[in-house]
This record gives sequence, structure tokens and C-alpha cells, in this order.
Amino acid sequence: MRKPLLHLLTGLLLACFILPAAKAQQQNLPFWNEIQQFKQQDSLQMPPKNAILFVGSSSIRMWDNLQQAFPKYTVINRGFGGSTLLDLKRYLNDIVFPYQPKQIVIYSGENDIATDTVQAPEVLERFKDVYQSIRKELPRVPLVFISIKPSPSRKQYNAIVQEANNLIRAYIRQQPNIKFADVYPRMLGSNNKPKPEIFLQDSLHMNNNGYRIWTKVITPYLIK
Repeated sequence: MRKPLLHLLTGLLLACFILPAAKAQQQNLPFWNEIQQFKQQDSLQMPPKNAILFVGSSSIRMWDNLQQAFPKYTVINRGFGGSTLLDLKRYLNDIVFPYQPKQIVIYSGENDIATDTVQAPEVLERFKDVYQSIRKELPRVPLVFISIKPSPSRKQYNAIVQEANNLIRAYIRQQPNIKFADVYPRMLGSNNKPKPEIFLQDSLHMNNNGYRIWTKVITPYLIK
């Protein structure tokens, strides 16, 4: 058999079997469909460069009035599902780097803890992996990490959440151009428990009162 024909047959086999299998494997990844929806939106209208990118889990995704909360800034919302830090790392090339943001605000880590398999030191390692991956691609872009919030429906994880926050805060203090926006204490009442009036009925996600607290805490860290 001639080599050109052999190469052609090999290419056909690759197209018929291997490539569809690889695509199917990709589509089975967590939040694959949500990420593709973002990319479809971007193909129709790419968000402006030099904006502030908010990324992370559902507390970002459900921030419906994000632009209204920060009217003096141009913001992009790329929160997705019940994502973890592992998911964020997986999709950096899809929903972080293409936007060339002037600043990145991250909320992630709460869902890692809620899997019941991750302790605070591993949350720190996952965060470090995300941070270092961003730094390799965007070495000078300022970052803000929003502390993991106290969710009433996840009170059994409070000790892990507080330890993870402390570990991440200590790490951030040693890194350049990144700030720790601590929303945790502002979400507690006088009884040192989460304020029920700032959460939705699921006692997990926030209502507008909760997001107002976040806005006040985060705004001083944003760059113009």
C-alpha cells in the first residue's frame, strides 16, 4: 500500500473514531454546556477588553445586577453553576484569558468544601493552582479573592470554611497584586451566626441584601 493512501486511511480513522470520542469526553466534563454558552455569546458579541472580570461559582452567576452594583466600572460576569476551584482551573482558557481583563475578582472554594471530601489545606492548594495558572498567563493583572461566605445551610462546614479563609488570606499576603476581600464577618449577626435576612429560602444563595454587603466590601478593591 502506498504511503499517501495509508496516511489518508489513518486520517479517516482518526476522524471517524478518535475525534468523536474525544469530543464526547469533553462534553461529559462538568459545566461543559455552560462554558459553551459563554463562548457562543462571545462569538456573537465579545465583551469589551480591559473590563473587570467576575468569575467563580453560583454566587457570582446569580449576581444578576452585577453591572448596576458597580456602575462606575465595566464588568463581565462569568460565574458558572456549582463550580469548584478545580472547575475554574479547567476553564481558564475559555472564560478568563480571552477577555484580557484589567482585573479579576474570584469567588470559589465553597463548593469544594461542600463535597465532604476536601479539607482546608486542599482548598488552599487548589486556590494556589488557580492563582499561579493565572499569573503565568496574566502576570500583572490585579486579582481579588472574595472570602468563602458563611452559608446557613452549610453550617457543618463552618470550621473548615474559616480555616480555608485564614490559609488563603495568609498566602495572599505573601503574593503581589492580589487582595483578600473578607465578606465573612460582615455577613454575621450580633449572635455571630449568618444573618438569615440576606439569604434566599435555600439558606445558601444570597438575596439583594447579601449582595449589597458584598458590593460594599469589594468596591474599595476595584481599580478604575
